[in-house]
Amino acid sequence: MTRLWWVRHGPTHARAFAGWRDIPADLSDHAALARLNAHLPRPALLVSSDLIRASATADALGPGRRRLPDDPALREFHFGDWDGLPFTEVATRWPDLSRRYWEEPGHIAPPNGESWITAAARIDAAADALAAAHPGQDIIAVAHFGAILTQVQRAAAISPYEALAQDIANLSVTCLQHDGGGWRLLGVNHCP
Repeated sequence: MTRLWWVRHGPTHARAFAGWRDIPADLSDHAALARLNAHLPRPALLVSSDLIRASATADALGPGRRRLPDDPALREFHFGDWDGLPFTEVATRWPDLSRRYWEEPGHIAPPNGESWITAAARIDAAADALAAAHPGQDIIAVAHFGAILTQVQRAAAISPYEALAQDIANLSVTCLQHDGGGWRLLGVNHCP
């Protein structure tokens, strides 16, 4: 059995959409990082999104683990024209579209961005490739809120809307197991 330990990167303190925009994580809570590090399996492979908030979080968890190259397929949703804008500005400028984006996730996409379905296909393929390339191993994947939710949605066989109701805290762990036939959810949003 392959287990994929999804870790959400450290907090950014951003009050705006942060998709593919490269903003750093605040990794100053050394006690939280130490608890997370102790909770995660060792030995394990370690991979992350190529965005600095995820990559730097993975670096903090790296000692004693084999680091795989950063993978852009593990990035957050691409918010297109919304990236960097405060949530209230998006709601004001695109009231109908922004409401539908959250209430009807699936094919709805921000201008010049990607939908849930498009992002999920990208992230599903990356997770499946990791499981196929490293069968029977523990793999820690440091990624983002939306990326992790797509995997919860798939493993729990729930709708994107239902998945959006799930909290994924910074530095939390969501664990999935791949048995060769599909993914099974072992735990969501565990904060060590």
